Amino acid sequence: MQKPISITAISSISPLGKSLDDAWNSYQNEKHCLAEKLFNNENALVAEIPKDAKEHIELLRQSDSKYKSLDDTVLFAIYASRQAIKQAGWKGSDNFGINIGSSRGATELFETYHKDFLEKNKTQTLSSPTTTLGNISSWVAHDLQTQGPEISHSITCSTALHAMLNGIAWINSSMCDTFLVGGSEAPLTPFTIAQMRALKIYSKNKLSVPCHSEHSEASFPCLALDLKKKQNTMVLGEGASMACLERGEKENALAIIKGIGYATEILEHNISISSDAKCFQKSMQMALGDLSPNDIDVIVMHAPGTIKGDLSEYRAIEKIFCNKTPALTTNKWKIGHTFGASGALNIEFAVLMLQNQKFIGIPYIENQETPQRIKNILVNAVGFGGNAVSILLSK
Repeated sequence: MQKPISITAISSISPLGKSLDDAWNSYQNEKHCLAEKLFNNENALVAEIPKDAKEHIELLRQSDSKYKSLDDTVLFAIYASRQAIKQAGWKGSDNFGINIGSSRGATELFETYHKDFLEKNKTQTLSSPTTTLGNISSWVAHDLQTQGPEISHSITCSTALHAMLNGIAWINSSMCDTFLVGGSEAPLTPFTIAQMRALKIYSKNKLSVPCHSEHSEASFPCLALDLKKKQNTMVLGEGASMACLERGEKENALAIIKGIGYATEILEHNISISSDAKCFQKSMQMALGDLSPNDIDVIVMHAPGTIKGDLSEYRAIEKIFCNKTPALTTNKWKIGHTFGASGALNIEFAVLMLQNQKFIGIPYIENQETPQRIKNILVNAVGFGGNAVSILLSK
């Protein structure tokens, strides 16, 4: 990084709610947002956006005849983007850049159109334009009426943090002063759930008892960062999160991006990661730059709730922070894994801890390290293909 970058606004819609206040209030309790939902006559654990947030998305859908045919990934992104630029004080005429990605894209629409095709051997007129990957950023740009560069990409679960890397690169190159970046995902569909189950990484736990204070698989069906778990416990969630980036250290900054890192794993197979996540070792080391590892107070881990994924990232952290491991946390036990949006929701999580100077731990982890201060937070994300990204945030 050549110069510091300010995050001047963050907005999201997720299982935590539809605003930053909703998200922070939800983080104050030890209840998860997971519930069972029926997919093709079989229940699966998922984390949906709350009822009042769904109502706002439905109002958005009905507000414009063109929006009625859009997938939830696009509507989530439009909703969160509107809130973000309002918070930052941006106008469409500012012609800021936009880079929003998704791992799966228009999953619900694609599955609906494909099912229709299999039954009728033809498809509907809008089946192609409403399911393309560029659909998200282009519709957000249309909605906000901005003429800056708009980019879409998919880099699996590190998509949102790669969007942040790209926004930073544009700003540092002086090609753009401001960038709206983030990720959106609506993966709670039968085929997506079936894909994750086929990989044998999806949680088989059941909500057999209410979630209160008892720390068990029944009360916490996704055991992200529990290194003693005996089975994979990943659960999918949905949502979108956007951040407004501006050059330099702004007075209204929520956090300052002081370092970035990225690396790609050498693959042995399609979803492989080394036992000590060498990609994370490289991305974290790069993000640290000249900063001592001892100066990192918190790491928001990717930690998807799988045995190998959680353990390999933890071992990578041990390699880099051998003398003093920072306080470790994750939000996936609470909101599930939102694929391409997860890195942006991790950024939001980190910013909230920085702003409120309060560490949010994991209720079922015993003897968890709690930082005495929260000044520097490292945020991680990695996806299939071993694309790791680490972002260093400072107060």
